[in-house]
Amino acid sequence: MNRHRIGTSLYAGSLFTLLGVIAWLSGEPFIFPSLGPSAFILAFERRGERTRAYPVVGSHLIGGIAGFLAYSALAAGVTLTTTPPPASIDGLRLATSGVLSIVLTAWGMIATDAIHAPACATTLIVSLGLLSTPLQVSIIAVSVAILVGFHRTTLWIFRRVASSTHPRSLAE
Repeated sequence: MNRHRIGTSLYAGSLFTLLGVIAWLSGEPFIFPSLGPSAFILAFERRGERTRAYPVVGSHLIGGIAGFLAYSALAAGVTLTTTPPPASIDGLRLATSGVLSIVLTAWGMIATDAIHAPACATTLIVSLGLLSTPLQVSIIAVSVAILVGFHRTTLWIFRRVASSTHPRSLAE
């Protein structure tokens, strides 16, 4: 079990490293809070239903679009970088945008069978004005695709290397 904890932790970090380098070099938000849980799921499970590319990438895309639609319709120009005063119109606009984005994201994920819970955090990041421009929403989608692509490439390389040195594969 200890090896699984260390391996999962290091692998999640390695998945995030590429995006961290891209964010650092580009100055764009290629890392954002909801990407952490996605990296953890990929590192912890590695293979399986919850690590398929379609639900991971699709759900974040749905979350980004839903968040953008809610923010554009209800809270454009307001952001949660500072707490709005109690009972303010701006606070109401942000809260309503957040609620609508969750409803749209949940509906979209279920309707398309692209269910990945971290996308609900993505939709809030967008609908609360934290990363809410079309460019930033596009970067979110590209970041998730890079994360999943890097994960799949890493597993493919590992299978190629490990299967050629694994005693069972040599005996076959």
